Amino acid sequence: MTTAYVETTSDEVARICAAGAAAAPGWAATHREDRAGLLEVAASALESRGPEIVAAAHAETALGTPRLTGELKRTCFQLRFFAQVLREGSYLEATIDHADDSPMGPRPDLRRMLVPIGPVAVFGASNFPLAFSVPGGDTVSALAAGCPVIVKAHEAHPATSQLCFDVLSEVLPEDVLGLVTGRLAGVDLVRDPHVRAVGFTGSTAGGRALADLAAARPDPIPFYGELGSVNAFVVTPAAAAARATEIGTELAGSFTLGAGQFCTRPGLALVPTGRYGDTLRDALVGAADGRTFTMLTDGIRRSYAEAVGRDEPQGSVTPTIVELPAADLPENAFDEVFGPYVIVVRYAGTAELDAVVRRLPGALTATVHGEDDDDLAVELARTLPARVGRLVWNGYPTGVSVGWAQQHGGPWPGTNTLHTSVGATAIRRFLRPVAWQSAPYAVLPAELRDDYDRIPRRVDGTLRLPSENQR
Repeated sequence: MTTAYVETTSDEVARICAAGAAAAPGWAATHREDRAGLLEVAASALESRGPEIVAAAHAETALGTPRLTGELKRTCFQLRFFAQVLREGSYLEATIDHADDSPMGPRPDLRRMLVPIGPVAVFGASNFPLAFSVPGGDTVSALAAGCPVIVKAHEAHPATSQLCFDVLSEVLPEDVLGLVTGRLAGVDLVRDPHVRAVGFTGSTAGGRALADLAAARPDPIPFYGELGSVNAFVVTPAAAAARATEIGTELAGSFTLGAGQFCTRPGLALVPTGRYGDTLRDALVGAADGRTFTMLTDGIRRSYAEAVGRDEPQGSVTPTIVELPAADLPENAFDEVFGPYVIVVRYAGTAELDAVVRRLPGALTATVHGEDDDDLAVELARTLPARVGRLVWNGYPTGVSVGWAQQHGGPWPGTNTLHTSVGATAIRRFLRPVAWQSAPYAVLPAELRDDYDRIPRRVDGTLRLPSENQR
């Protein structure tokens, strides 16, 4: 059950944002090694309060102790991962062009790197009270970049948000992290002149409204939104013939994971007509039958019940599997339904499959299940990346690992940005480039001085890695 909370007033939002702005120069100037160390200390602090945090989150979200324990583990790993990103240093894109005579004439000494953008507003997600909330990926990547963060706690888990904020505040410098609650506070946060960027995970409608606010400011700021996503899950005839029961059973686990409240949940399963497709569908239905789930909030439960067109018991929902022919697929089949919901689209031949693929909206993921020497699967793997940010091969899209190569974004409405919200390059959203021209040694950042050799840098067009004794 969600805990009652007091909404932050407009005056208090303004005070918190001003305090974050005052703390920004000092936090930006903090050495990367020191910031990395603080992120690691923050991870340990969260772990030390782990049972209390998990209990609070379960009381508010009913996500269960095993799921939340895993989410806390991911959250702490993420903090330590960005400590690695800071120490490795390539995220700075440090570049040096010494003064030289170029084909265009004399060129001045130019040195460029990325610097913190300033205070960042982060909107916590309803479905991840830890990994995409106060101590989550947006917060951590912004802190790693050298930006203070003001988090707008989600109404689904205010007590968990406050607890995590209290734990982190004991570790971080004063005013480097702020917390506000309430819908109006979120609007005030986006409009506040001290805020230089916004990170958001939530609905398309809510994100669009906040993006419009960010764009309508006297000084428009970037809005990085992870929004709605209908993720295609394509099974070729060869894969259906080889693994129909296995795919159907595991697909049931994927689309119902976390009560279907995952942005990467497969929403459209494109399955061939015929005997093997029928077997896959039957395995899917059988594996999902009889399951019930508690949704994050009563509002989410009501929205789900309205979308599927049936009254759900108070406090719980059941999975919904809709089967439709590809030739008659209505436009609303491409709308996201937040919950345990999947449409099984039956296609008869590659022409019908291609027609559906061409209609797919932008999304975070697409999945292809194919076999060796499966020409159709190979062709899908070539065409689908134009519509998604991550292609999954013979797997399931739910679950987003944290790593150097991860990409968690996609064309609209998956996200409204080219940048990822998970993985090392999530830090890029909260940095901006600055070039120093003919600057004296004393004013250059350490990473741009000639005698610095601790991070990868491009010098006069050549990529140079740190020497072995500096790694």
